[in-house]
Amino acid sequence: MKNTLIAPSVLAADFANLQREIEMINASQADWFHIDIMDGVFVPNISFGMPVLEAIAKHAKKPLDVHLMIVDPDRYIKTFADLGANNLTVHYEACTHLHRTLQAIKAEGMKAGVALNPHTSVSVLEDVIQDIDLVCLMSVNPGFGGQSFIEHTYKKIRQLKEMIVKTGASTLIEIDGGVNSKNATPLVEAGADVLVAGNFVFRAENPTQTIIDLKQIVATVA
Repeated sequence: MKNTLIAPSVLAADFANLQREIEMINASQADWFHIDIMDGVFVPNISFGMPVLEAIAKHAKKPLDVHLMIVDPDRYIKTFADLGANNLTVHYEACTHLHRTLQAIKAEGMKAGVALNPHTSVSVLEDVIQDIDLVCLMSVNPGFGGQSFIEHTYKKIRQLKEMIVKTGASTLIEIDGGVNSKNATPLVEAGADVLVAGNFVFRAENPTQTIIDLKQIVATVA
């Protein structure tokens, strides 16, 4: 049976009650905390920076899956390692020397992830796929939560899965954006290993139950 991971996106949490939201995820069946760091340059939005991540790390009892939507991510690799990131994902579009960046992330003891914007083909990763622990496919345009899922993502998942299998890599496929109970099954069937859910979890009447429901849905996919 395939174990699909659920990673609630903290960007959608209630920041006025951040500790409560973190403790909810700790107590839930979620697997990771997904944390988006945005700089207002690479994406048209600013989320939160080091102090907030430090506060989250202090209370989080599950791995921190940190997604950098920033220009020049190399400058901050060590900082995010020191703050407690378990996975550090950089954008392909923001890295001039992707292979070097991946090595630097691993040298700090973190898992190395690469995110692709909706318009970027998975073929750009062919030469480095074996160095990547996690590929985050953006299924919405990065920068804001609550957007509609881009249907072309299914094709990209299948293409990426084929590449991973062909090269014998152990890379996980993560889907970020517009994930809900309706598309969870087809995403996992296409080859997704990790589902990031933001508004779908945090805007739900009962977020804990919503996470249970998502886990149950993906558990039925062989």
